[in-house]
Amino acid sequence: MTQGERVKEVRKELGLTLEKFGEKIGVTKTAISRIEKGERGCTEQMTKAICREFSVDYIWLTTGDGEMFVESDDDIMETIDRIMAGENEFHKKLIKWCATSFNEDDLRMLERKIDEFVAEFSKKD
Repeated sequence: MTQGERVKEVRKELGLTLEKFGEKIGVTKTAISRIEKGERGCTEQMTKAICREFSVDYIWLTTGDGEMFVESDDDIMETIDRIMAGENEFHKKLIKWCATSFNEDDLRMLERKIDEFVAEFSKKD
């Protein structure tokens, strides 16, 4: 899939017209159409604008690797707020425990262990 095809996929996923998509990043609908058709490349500035405006993952947009969208910090905070306002005491205690139990060394160790797990899991596929 080309970068232009990925731009079109983002636009379609968001349910935006060429015009509305272009307006949000400061270009015309014709420019977006030409990118989607492969008649014109996406500039670095435009790529960054798409990622910033629509929470699109830069690596995915430029290479196709990974997931289309990235979670913003606001999305994560909303999820935590929803959990903390909810009625499930276990979920609340888990969030509190995670937030207060890990220091920097613990987090680095956890990251290493997760990397080891992913590497081991990937070998078996």
